[in-house]
Amino acid sequence: MLTSPSPEGSVDPRQTPDAEPSSAPASPPGSSRYMIMIVSGLLALGLGLGAAALPVPYVVESAGPTFNTLGQDGDKQVITISGRESFPAKGNLDLTTVVMTGGPKSPATIFDVFRAWLDKSKAIYPEELIYPKGTTAEQTVQQGEIAMETSQENAVAAALRELDIPFEQRLTVAGLSDASPSAGKVQDGDRLVSINGKPVTSMSVIQTELSAGAGAPATVVVERNGSVVTETVTPTKNSNDRYVLGVLLSSDFTFPFDVKISLDNVGGPSAGMMFALGIVDSLTPGDMTGGKHVAGTGTITADGAVGAIGGIAQKMIGARDHGATMFLAPAANCADVVGHVPDGLQVVKVETLADATTAVERLGSGKDTSSLPTCTNN
Repeated sequence: MLTSPSPEGSVDPRQTPDAEPSSAPASPPGSSRYMIMIVSGLLALGLGLGAAALPVPYVVESAGPTFNTLGQDGDKQVITISGRESFPAKGNLDLTTVVMTGGPKSPATIFDVFRAWLDKSKAIYPEELIYPKGTTAEQTVQQGEIAMETSQENAVAAALRELDIPFEQRLTVAGLSDASPSAGKVQDGDRLVSINGKPVTSMSVIQTELSAGAGAPATVVVERNGSVVTETVTPTKNSNDRYVLGVLLSSDFTFPFDVKISLDNVGGPSAGMMFALGIVDSLTPGDMTGGKHVAGTGTITADGAVGAIGGIAQKMIGARDHGATMFLAPAANCADVVGHVPDGLQVVKVETLADATTAVERLGSGKDTSSLPTCTNN
């Protein structure tokens, strides 16, 4: 901060009468102080603007674009099926997105946060709630790409399972959880063959057997380095009160035909359910939407379970702004839905791909949709 020169540092002409007078005209009284005030103000303004441009540890979430899974992204069809008959579908099954300002890729400024604070359609979060400390921009992009690729594979699997089209799924151990009951018995790289004599064809087979056993020891058969190994594992309960083997599993699918999903500059797993719906509609004669405009969001598992996502309030706004009249929301997000539904948008609560399909078919056929499940305060 600049300060004016002190009186002791100036020279008063009245105290030097013998000095030779200057040829320059005298400055108007107070002009030096006036100029200093202007310069100080400009410098303070510059410093303020510079400080406001510095990154702040917050993330601003706002409504992003929507993409019709039955349509095109630019000049490319979003979903392309080859090797099996498919049926062009009308209407919209929009996946929704959010735009994130802040974090490793695009740090937010105090101006960004202030504007978002004034805009009720946007949300502000501390950066550490969205991005773990130390996350780099490269890691963020890579994680988003991996999550998107996984969601697309799961979407194909879920859609084919919904349509009773057989395919092969191999579940391989990718790691063990802390204090896993499978430690010392199951190893990374093991392929699950069966559990209690039931072939492991999907994750739901494991979950069903463990639930039915209610904590009883389970006979687990795995393939390891070309050999078959049989182990007995006593499951434990996880934080969701479900019996688990304590193993992290990765899926490898072999589908009977090719499904290609083309979508640029979108990452993360939250488009899974809408991809699956788009595939179901494309493989089914007729128009499931009946030409109506539906949007939604939610992760998807290969078994068709719909999971929670982030930014649902902003996604509902984006859906309504782009013309949707029905929005499919994960049941696990209901607490974030209540109180944030835009006017003119019916939000339907879904837990599975079958729930979502039923809702879209009811709307598309012109039937009353008021009885469809919705999020409430209860």
